[in-house]
Amino acid sequence: VARVNQTSSVSEFILLGLSSRPEDQTSLFILFLTMYLVTVIRNLLIILAIHSDPQLQAPMYFFLSFLSFTDICFTTTVVPRMLVNFLSEKTISYAGCLTQMYFIYALGNTDSCLLVVMAFDRYVAICNPFNYVTTMNHHLCVLLVAFSFSLPHLHSLQHTLLLHRLILCDSNVIHHFLCDLSPLMKLSCSPTFADEIVILSEGSVVLVTPFLCIIFSYLSVLKIPSAARKLKAFSTCGSHLTVVALFYGSIFYIYLQPLSTYTARDHIATLVYTVLPSMNPFIYSLRNKDLKQGLRKLMGSPRQHP
Repeated sequence: VARVNQTSSVSEFILLGLSSRPEDQTSLFILFLTMYLVTVIRNLLIILAIHSDPQLQAPMYFFLSFLSFTDICFTTTVVPRMLVNFLSEKTISYAGCLTQMYFIYALGNTDSCLLVVMAFDRYVAICNPFNYVTTMNHHLCVLLVAFSFSLPHLHSLQHTLLLHRLILCDSNVIHHFLCDLSPLMKLSCSPTFADEIVILSEGSVVLVTPFLCIIFSYLSVLKIPSAARKLKAFSTCGSHLTVVALFYGSIFYIYLQPLSTYTARDHIATLVYTVLPSMNPFIYSLRNKDLKQGLRKLMGSPRQHP
């Protein structure tokens, strides 16, 4: 009973945000509002272009449309709450905090799974082009997307339940701009050692395994005998690897470190994996002529000939 009473005594949290200086709040609000609107509009355009253009019905674009959708949801989980905090009270309810954390982990891991699926798609296209159509059939594509959206919710639920069982009685001030495991666990006055072991062990598998799968898929390009095809493959995969490096580098830095070493300076790394992933579809499409043409057709621009 004592545990329930102590836990329920924390009804809300105070998010200190990116800066405590009042003069910074308006400029930060404008910056992140602009980034958010550009993100949503750009990803919506990519989704509409893919679903309206018959030339963009390949599996790669099928996965890219879901990546765009996930990134819209992911950014919406974080940025609107930040915008509210910039201009008004920096409070969030206990239930709202756990809900935000749940969706951050669920959508973040969905992003990770989709990046693995897209790397596998490129692996088959580059290393086994003659069987690509039969291998990456529509049924398999739907199954891969369903897996990418379902499994992360189990991972997220586990972490949310781990946090919910802790006794939060130290303070309700979170030194962060969002609800995350590490700053929330620092508020606990009950032992967190077992929780840290679970997070580091299970988290390492969930984070490192997709990263290794992606790296293995792209390293397979080295096996291509033709120098011309190898160069073309690397030019295509270069933008993909940029996304992977930014996304996983920041996540490893945040979550594969002991709780005792976590500081407020880790906010920058958190921004990289929560706000910048919304640029994933844009980076993926940088060197994609078909998608660029599809976006021009959607916007009503005249066709550009090579």
